Amino acid sequence: MKEIQTVLEDYMLTPAPSGYEKEMAYKLKRDLQEYCEEVRLDKIGNCIAKISGHGNNKKRLMIFGHMDSLGFVVRKIEKDGFIQMDRLGGVPEKVLPGLEVSIRTEDGDWIMGVIGNKSHHASTAEEKCKVDPVTSLLVDIGAESESQVNEMGIYIGCPAIYAPRFIKLAGTRITGTAVDNRGACACLVEIAKCLKREKLACDVFLVGTVWEEFNLRGAMIAARTIRPDMAVSLDVTLAGDTHDLSTKYSDCLGKGGCVGFYSFHGRGTLNGTLANEPLLRLAKQAAKEEKIPFQRFAGLGILTDAAYLQLEGDGVACIEMGFPARYTHTPVEVCDYRDLENLAKLCCAMAERITPEFQTDRY
Repeated sequence: MKEIQTVLEDYMLTPAPSGYEKEMAYKLKRDLQEYCEEVRLDKIGNCIAKISGHGNNKKRLMIFGHMDSLGFVVRKIEKDGFIQMDRLGGVPEKVLPGLEVSIRTEDGDWIMGVIGNKSHHASTAEEKCKVDPVTSLLVDIGAESESQVNEMGIYIGCPAIYAPRFIKLAGTRITGTAVDNRGACACLVEIAKCLKREKLACDVFLVGTVWEEFNLRGAMIAARTIRPDMAVSLDVTLAGDTHDLSTKYSDCLGKGGCVGFYSFHGRGTLNGTLANEPLLRLAKQAAKEEKIPFQRFAGLGILTDAAYLQLEGDGVACIEMGFPARYTHTPVEVCDYRDLENLAKLCCAMAERITPEFQTDRY
């Protein structure tokens, strides 16, 4: 039985950009099969596991987290072998120069490369302080020509990611790539491990979703299969314990998982999630009765796939929950795996309290 930090390391080192989650999906399927009676991959690649409850008139609870990470797409290959890329998801351009990347070939292999940066010795004072757009940066894989790049299996349209990394920091904290959202995937396994031992009065579906960093729509397709009454989205929250965000957020690493009250993304999206009140009450009740630490989170400019899943069918009662992470969408995201453990405990305690009589109606 693997510890959560071992599962997290395995997942963080697994390349899975949006649209290319296959390797991660099969790993999650493998791990969930140890605890769930039914695990399958749907047509678009969502990993859906089921733990059946007992009795009649059971509610259907979907707990999900996305498997994909943000990345890049090869847009043009220069005649001299350098590669132009564009963003696949919300990549912050100021972290890119000097970065190691991994490009997926058409055969599914991964080729290492670096995003070059003009030599410091030859840079003007203005250039040293300038953030270059991703479209002006070039990836160097050591090739000398376009044909050599093609011979290595790389063509226009191939995806790329930050080179996968997992590094242990002090205590129970780790850093690396794709903490967002492999932390939630590790939570799903921990939840399955816990719920296998419990007698539930509801059906629980644990789902690893695709496409979140691309268009936030993969969870919608899973919901059309499951038809949940309620859903819990697991994702990162923006940790407020660094100097740059301490005046905006109060959640901290090591203080427990987070319950989301509000999220909204207004930059062309105009969508978000207002937590379902009965699910909020359930989360607070479960945390109090089981003495599970949790934190409150309300975020602007951040969105999860719950925002679109809640619109499925005649409406799905949704709540966003998560774990604090520092430096999100960079190659050095930081989290504390104790928060993952407590988040999993809270999700389990909520599932154990959902009976046929549990009502999610707003009125």
